[in-house]
Amino acid sequence: MSKFIVVEGLDGTGKTTQIKILAEYIKSKGRDAEITAEPTAHPTGRLIRRILSGEVKTTPWSLAALFLSDRIVHNTAEDGIEKMLSDGKTVISDRYYYSTFAYQGHETDLNWAMDMHFSCPEVRKPDLVLFLTMAPEKCVERIRANRPDEAIEIYENVESLTKISRQFDTVFEKLKDRENIVYIDADGTVEEVSQRLFDAYEKYIGE
Repeated sequence: MSKFIVVEGLDGTGKTTQIKILAEYIKSKGRDAEITAEPTAHPTGRLIRRILSGEVKTTPWSLAALFLSDRIVHNTAEDGIEKMLSDGKTVISDRYYYSTFAYQGHETDLNWAMDMHFSCPEVRKPDLVLFLTMAPEKCVERIRANRPDEAIEIYENVESLTKISRQFDTVFEKLKDRENIVYIDADGTVEEVSQRLFDAYEKYIGE
């Protein structure tokens, strides 16, 4: 039976690495797993990446709406989430609407951002959300260490990540009764963090 899993967290928490390991773990259980991410590679997603890099200027309100547009495509495209699920795959997404609520929601109006998404019938609710937690200061250290020659995105500083971390907590408190959200301590070795994800997967999804 196909499942939709979202992995969230501040930039620098090791999401990309952990998602790859989780996908391999699921495959080792005899299930087909597919990794996807937001922003997507579709035109709206490419525009969002240009905005996040600082190349294109816009408002937080417009950016939140762009993320919803990209998310609809992410769900409904020929190679999108719904198609993968219908093919029997377990889909793991690197970010989803929780990031919009946290990143753009703290700059606009959280209730507006949430209402906009939850009133859209083409945005699927995940079966499980795994939220990687880490101190913002350590996230920034990791970002700079891992990408010394690359430009830092507009939110990748301690002040912004601290505000966004608090916003994630606010978002998850609002959603705790309607969604399966598990906090995962991302501070530790790769193997230690992976095991925490495996345990959460087995508890909520494992068959």
